[in-house]
Amino acid sequence: MKTNLADKIVVISGGAGKQGSIGQVMLQRLVDEGAIPAIIDKSERGKEYAEQLQRKGIDALFIQTDVTRPEQIESAVQRIGDKYGRIDVLINNVGVNDGVGLDGSVDDFMASLRLNLVSFWCLTKYCFPYLKASRGNVLNIGSKVALTGQGSTSAYAASKGGVLALTREWAVDFVPHQMRCNAIVIAECYTPSYETWIEGLDNGEEKRRSINEKIPLGQRMTTPEEIANTALFLISDLSSHTTGQFVFVDGGYVHLDRALLSQAR
Repeated sequence: MKTNLADKIVVISGGAGKQGSIGQVMLQRLVDEGAIPAIIDKSERGKEYAEQLQRKGIDALFIQTDVTRPEQIESAVQRIGDKYGRIDVLINNVGVNDGVGLDGSVDDFMASLRLNLVSFWCLTKYCFPYLKASRGNVLNIGSKVALTGQGSTSAYAASKGGVLALTREWAVDFVPHQMRCNAIVIAECYTPSYETWIEGLDNGEEKRRSINEKIPLGQRMTTPEEIANTALFLISDLSSHTTGQFVFVDGGYVHLDRALLSQAR
């Protein structure tokens, strides 16, 4: 089955993550399907990624953007619109679990909201006129923390809870325009950042085994490739009648009975 993403203009925030990150893997999978990525990210890696693609004859655009600055987001979207004349898909992929809990400052809490939630709203706001014209769609990248809690990360939990609420709200807003909005909910995904955290622990391997054992399907973490493949499905014509959904790519981590774990061994 074909995704029909060829030549679609796909805006992806957080697309300049490290090699093997969710954002970088999604970027590569978009290119594999023939989509034209417009990368919005603070990291200069985005310039390198775009230039690598351009040297291969692949159209790509990188706009270095601090997504906590609404005026930079507005300017970035305007540049994309000026170059391509349209936007077909927006993937809101920014997310940093910054550990701002009740012992954090109000300023830190608000800064986390600006990064992890307000940036989603701003990008969607400024992309909306283009998406409306193309009958495009929005995909939000969420986290199980919004639903399960985690402890000592109030700001991130609040942000990701807001992301899921906005997913449903925008799905309603988009209905008159024949547009869609969905979210992927991630639990434990083994990214480079996750690996760095594990390696920094005194009992890193023990901790990783402990986490893996709590994941019903396969007793392993989700891969970035599995997130990216689901993202392609949700933004493509293959899911043309799917909207307002929270799609959990987590090996059953959030919903399945933990009694399954003893049976799986």
